[in-house]
Amino acid sequence: MSDLEITHQSVHDYIAAKKRGDRATTEQIIDQAKARFNTRTTDGSEMAQLLHASMHVRLGEDL
Repeated sequence: MSDLEITHQSVHDYIAAKKRGDRATTEQIIDQAKARFNTRTTDGSEMAQLLHASMHVRLGEDL
């Protein structure tokens, strides 16, 4: 992935799940992050980092 600094554990977990090819976990992480954003318990940086990761990490990349 490019040089974006990852500051949220959820993004690290998302990247690991996506590299494993675990679509169910990646969707769960996105849903949880959306819920946090919608209830304003997180700022937009988590969603921005997840979007960046979704565009730069391929599903099953490590396989």
